[in-house]
Amino acid sequence: MDDSWLLNELRPVAEGLFERHDHTAKEWFPHYYVPYGRGRDFDRSAPWAESDADLGDVPLSDAVRSALIVNLLTEDNLPYYFRTVEQLFGADQVWGAWARRWTAEEGRHAMAIYGYLMTTRAVDPVALERARMVQVCNGLTPQLPSVADGFIYLAMQELATRIAHRNTGRLLNDAVGAEVMGRVAADENLHHLFYRDLATAAFVVDPSSMVKALHRQVTTFEMPGGGIPGFAQHARAIAQAGIYDLCLHHEQILVPLVVRHWRVEHLSGLDADAEAARDRLMTRMARSARAARRLSARRAEDQAATLREAPPEPAWT
Repeated sequence: MDDSWLLNELRPVAEGLFERHDHTAKEWFPHYYVPYGRGRDFDRSAPWAESDADLGDVPLSDAVRSALIVNLLTEDNLPYYFRTVEQLFGADQVWGAWARRWTAEEGRHAMAIYGYLMTTRAVDPVALERARMVQVCNGLTPQLPSVADGFIYLAMQELATRIAHRNTGRLLNDAVGAEVMGRVAADENLHHLFYRDLATAAFVVDPSSMVKALHRQVTTFEMPGGGIPGFAQHARAIAQAGIYDLCLHHEQILVPLVVRHWRVEHLSGLDADAEAARDRLMTRMARSARAARRLSARRAEDQAATLREAPPEPAWT
């Protein structure tokens, strides 16, 4: 089926999901979350240093700093994500209305995270701004070949973003920062639910196209951010800290969506190409599960080794 047909078939579903979102989403204000009382003027003649960060007694790890930078710069690339979504789904009817509402909500995320980073001096503001200029001037976004691919990718990406934001907040060791990231993550979860349930309906009306799209997106999925300077190094640090890695991707994205929610193994009415795509997808899922188990085992071994090497606790008498 072509994209126009699929969008027309799903328009009533999208209208219902948009209405649900409108009733569920909570109004919030970025300035309520930014700790302005911890801010002060920047000295233009003094370069930023890690010691400037106002994050309590626990130093901010490089991995969490990388996550904060990637999280914010991804949000800052919003104009191009909006363009991609609008071009894919269209600017009219519920599709355009949703894209604009999503854009307005995502814009708040950048305001809140940026305000938090500037008031706490958690990151180098000059390096951050230079990276933002590169990221937005490049305007790189995932290229999705069909509407079906869009439903799948966006459901996965919004869930992955929710996980990354929430895990970043948990590792901040700062209650205000955790609240900022938790508030953003809650929005991302609602965006995920919109696309997840839209994809669920699409599996009913055009299962073959959706299975083929699912195979493509599971095979090629990457988080947005490829245009960020040093993205590969940031991504490695984020993975090593367990903020977002292969294990989380398999256990908290692929299994819940592919296996439990969309129940791809049990779909019927597939054409021959879709049947073949499903077989390749399930093979890929099995490989992903093995890789996730190996990573989890290595991490457990590393943690055990760290505990063995730690100095003994003092014996109090």
